[in-house]
Amino acid sequence: MNILLVEDNDQNSYLVRFLLEAAGHTVVHFSTGRAAVEYCQEHAPGLVLMDIQMPEMDGYEAAGLILANPRMNGVPIIAVTSYAMAGDRERALKSGFSGYIEKPINPETFVAEVNRFHDLSRSTP
Repeated sequence: MNILLVEDNDQNSYLVRFLLEAAGHTVVHFSTGRAAVEYCQEHAPGLVLMDIQMPEMDGYEAAGLILANPRMNGVPIIAVTSYAMAGDRERALKSGFSGYIEKPINPETFVAEVNRFHDLSRSTP
């Protein structure tokens, strides 16, 4: 699967790319929401993993712009974030994210979580 990773922390992006690529996925990485939005104007990945707190444009704004793009219809956007306070998951889901994964990620379960979100998107008519 082609996955778009939007993450501004080098250590987090390295770990996520390492895990996903080791599992056979192709990962395209950008460190800003603006770059991700521009990428999605021309490409439709199978899944987007989006940090919330980033420079230039936060994940909520970037996800909203990506979701408004008809090319991205049906592509799940998953929040992968350290925002783990009460109500953060609900806010992400109400903002259009298809799912929510808390940081720090668990390397033993992360790929399975990502695959589950992709599998759900493919089974939705």
